Amino acid sequence: MSVESRNDNIALSAALDAYAPAKVAERAAVAGVAKATLPLVPLFTLAVLAGAFIAFGAVFYLAVLFQLGPGIGRLLGAVAFSLGLFLIVVGGAELFTGNNLIILARCDGLIGTGALLRNWGVVYIGNFVGAAATAWLIAQSGIIGPEGGGFAELVHRVANAKIALPPEQAFIRGLLCNILVCLSVWLCFACHTVTDKALAVVFPITAFVMLGFEHSVANMFFLPLAVFTGLPPDTAGIAGNLAAVTAGNIVGGSLFVGIVYWIIYRRGAGG
Repeated sequence: MSVESRNDNIALSAALDAYAPAKVAERAAVAGVAKATLPLVPLFTLAVLAGAFIAFGAVFYLAVLFQLGPGIGRLLGAVAFSLGLFLIVVGGAELFTGNNLIILARCDGLIGTGALLRNWGVVYIGNFVGAAATAWLIAQSGIIGPEGGGFAELVHRVANAKIALPPEQAFIRGLLCNILVCLSVWLCFACHTVTDKALAVVFPITAFVMLGFEHSVANMFFLPLAVFTGLPPDTAGIAGNLAAVTAGNIVGGSLFVGIVYWIIYRRGAGG
């Protein structure tokens, strides 16, 4: 084999291999700057899309669980839920839980606290609009079936279980959930191809759903869907769940993934 061919093979291998963790941290920080400086209209629009994408994954999960029941249905439903994040990382959208990794750019000194909180606030509201609007459309479509039917009962059972969670458990489940979600996004920064990203998404997301962890944006779909399909609204219960889960998501994604990796790979690299 000639030197040129050998060099070409080495270059191809490097191109197909995943980025090293230090490079992943750099890419995540740079992406955080881009996200934090997006103008308001595209930022909000992309956030609405992300809420809708998560809703599609969530209703896919419910449909599989309803058709196949506990056990294998829960496992395959968890895989189906991965659709939401896959649409976001490949199609492009702004997800609150994934955007907790913007903390790397803040720790680097590349953005200010105001820009960080602006992104989180706008994206959170946009995610809620997208998820809740999709829940309404799903309810109006008739696919859930009549109130009192099996699918509607499943939707209500899922929502009631979330509302009944003690706040400390909801917080911890939210924390654990977003560790896995942000690790999935982190792995996507190491990827070169769409296939790579699919694999980076499916395992962590399947794990958090299968284990019963709590995702704030998914709950922005599950809880309104239950109300839109006949569950008596419990405003305090819904707000309490979202508050506890959101706080847990922020701590899990920002502290246990973003800041931990910043300390390991980026401390001293920023301003």
